[in-house]
Amino acid sequence: MLATDLTGQVALVTGASRGLGAAIALALGQRGAKVAVNYFGSVDKAQAVCDQINQAGGQAQPFQADVFTPEGVDILIDEVTAAFGDIDILVLNATGPQPFIKIEDITWDDYLQQFTYFVRSPMMLTQAVIGPMKHKHAGRIIHIGSEVFEMAVPEFSNYVSAKGAQLGLCRSWSRELAPWQITVNLVAPGWIPTERHADDPADAKEFYAQRVPMGHMGEPRDIGETVAFLASDAARFITGQKISVNGGNSVE
Repeated sequence: MLATDLTGQVALVTGASRGLGAAIALALGQRGAKVAVNYFGSVDKAQAVCDQINQAGGQAQPFQADVFTPEGVDILIDEVTAAFGDIDILVLNATGPQPFIKIEDITWDDYLQQFTYFVRSPMMLTQAVIGPMKHKHAGRIIHIGSEVFEMAVPEFSNYVSAKGAQLGLCRSWSRELAPWQITVNLVAPGWIPTERHADDPADAKEFYAQRVPMGHMGEPRDIGETVAFLASDAARFITGQKISVNGGNSVE
């Protein structure tokens, strides 16, 4: 069996009906994991992701839940556990609106909204799965962060600060959970076009791509493959790390 094989593992990917989340779910499913595809609004898109996994010989099921509320998290974990068993791989990918706001116009609530997405939700989800992981002395917690923390994007302090806090969670949790052989890592994508960016100006994408050392933007599968590696036994001795997947854009 290859070290990257995930047969028998149960993976939960939040916000997995489209974009990076869908690519992550597909990559995990291709390696044999049972994949819980969490979605909030579109059951059709979530089911389409599951169909791709199932038709390729994998096993996946959609689960509707608002992972930004305690009630939604409780329902989600109960339903996934009932369907597949204890969660071995938790991928914290769900996000919400990401508005650009100038310092003069930003409010504390604008910051709290982003911290709900990237600190409170990961906290609640991790608390819900950590018991069985500790019992098994095994588990993978993988945050989906962003290069924005290193790039210091202007008029984006609400999002940048929350992503910085998410990296802090990863680093602290990795130390705390290491005695149980539970790894905690963060994948930091660059600007990778997905459905969310369909209306973004083409010239903005071109300008960004020209500044990337490798000369082009990434694809969702680049993130999926990185997450699948971190979820596998091949990455069993990697924890507390931020892996930038952005063509060298944040190299200092």
